[in-house]
Amino acid sequence: MDKTIGTLTVFFEEPFWVGVFEQIDQGELRAAKVVFGAEPKDYEIYDFLLKRYNALVFTASKIEVETQKAELNPKRMQREIGRQMEKKGIGTKAQQALKLEHEQNKIERKKRNRLRTEEEKQRQFDLRQEKKKQKHKGR
Repeated sequence: MDKTIGTLTVFFEEPFWVGVFEQIDQGELRAAKVVFGAEPKDYEIYDFLLKRYNALVFTASKIEVETQKAELNPKRMQREIGRQMEKKGIGTKAQQALKLEHEQNKIERKKRNRLRTEEEKQRQFDLRQEKKKQKHKGR
């Protein structure tokens, strides 16, 4: 039985508070970034998870990671949680996933803009040709 592991890291990125959701599903890491604005309280984060987690758009790029198979005892798990709470920023794998998604979006946006510009140029050209035909006919 495969597990889906999710983590949320909230940190201050000038000038806003940002949350990065990391999801490990079948050994593939996906990430989503959310801008909170003001520093979120615990209950606001919990409310966000309950109401808007399903609407999050996780990265399409998939980075392979190995998952821990062994169960941790509760004390060791508490220590691990404490270490993770002291860490600053987001994990490098999540950064890579977000960066890949950003690059893919940028390429798609450039393609759409280039196509739109070419269509507009073609439309202008067709209008000029039509005007020439109308003038040639003497109208």
